[in-house]
Amino acid sequence: MSARRAKFVAPLAFAVIFLGSASAGAAPPNLPPGQSGRAVCTGPGHAQGACDARVETDAGGTPFASSGPVGYGPAQFQSAYGLTAAIASLQSSGVTPTIGIVDAYDDPTAQSDLAKYSSQFLLPSCNTGCFTKVNQSGGSSYPAKNGSWALEISLDIEIAHATCPPCHILLVEASSNSFANLGAAENEAVALGANVISNSWGGSESSSEIGNDVYFNHPGVPITVSSGDNGYGVEWPAASQYVTAVGGTTLKQNSNGTWSETAWKSAGSGCSAYEPKPSWQKDTGCKKRTVADVSADADPNTGAAVYDTTPYCLFGNFFCSTGWYQVGGTSLASPIIAGVYALANNGGGANYGAFPYSNPGALNDVVSGSDGSCGGSYLCTAGSGYDGPTGLGTPRGVGAF
Repeated sequence: MSARRAKFVAPLAFAVIFLGSASAGAAPPNLPPGQSGRAVCTGPGHAQGACDARVETDAGGTPFASSGPVGYGPAQFQSAYGLTAAIASLQSSGVTPTIGIVDAYDDPTAQSDLAKYSSQFLLPSCNTGCFTKVNQSGGSSYPAKNGSWALEISLDIEIAHATCPPCHILLVEASSNSFANLGAAENEAVALGANVISNSWGGSESSSEIGNDVYFNHPGVPITVSSGDNGYGVEWPAASQYVTAVGGTTLKQNSNGTWSETAWKSAGSGCSAYEPKPSWQKDTGCKKRTVADVSADADPNTGAAVYDTTPYCLFGNFFCSTGWYQVGGTSLASPIIAGVYALANNGGGANYGAFPYSNPGALNDVVSGSDGSCGGSYLCTAGSGYDGPTGLGTPRGVGAF
């Protein structure tokens, strides 16, 4: 692994990138014991969201960029979640659902980075006509650049494309990470025709969240939200009754080519302090909304290869890098599930939050692992059937979506 790393360099100088030709990423290496990667975004302030991505680091906690992809690529995610047949079916149908991605600030290299990712992994190109970027009002005057959110954006659009190669992608960039601006971007994604929307961000619950739920009340449009990366505890908007809250797993390939998953130790989960319980949730240990609903890979140890050339820096403009990163967090899980919803191509007019609960047998039940201490309760401990960290489980094809 060390031979593939591009060292961090002095301020305003960046790593030189060389692309390989492999069609799949190398198997993810292990992080040092106890590491869960570095949070890509700083913690949110009042009424703000932070991105839920975590980037792989060295033993000292310093993120690094590689000269080639390290981490899982499209082939691994499509294999692990049984998506090959659904991709072929959607391609042959001629239908092109649009996955909306809502994030804050601008990633000026989003389209070119997606093109590099597609070329590296032999995916269909997604250029003009397939990829669209707008601001929160639908225009082309983009917000300020932000290197941390740019890495999040690259993760989101590349994993959405990896999971649903035939889909179009609509990136809506909020002017800031305030809930008000992110909510406006959510509404704009719906107005512009997104069939599914992924959100890889969240912030603390508060008594005002019920009023803010209006941003996610869009019947007929599945909306996925990452559950958070700080272990046992609930974030909003994952807590919203109108979204599919996506928890996290550690995804490993076995020696015989099969896959296994355990609950990721840092996935968010628990019992909302404010949100009413949706009628389709039947667990009895939480009288209000329980997080999560379903889950997917989120562990940076088993994270995704992500290409990003907007410099990602620590400490202002120091220790900047560009290139291939290995990224996890429930930010990875949300666009995976959004892509699965898009592949299912079920049309509008349905309450999508209830779908997985109607067919839990079409999911991989994750039965081990924990994301914190809650007295052994299912709210933080994976087990047979529904649990907080992994919900009802992970995709096994598109039957539950």
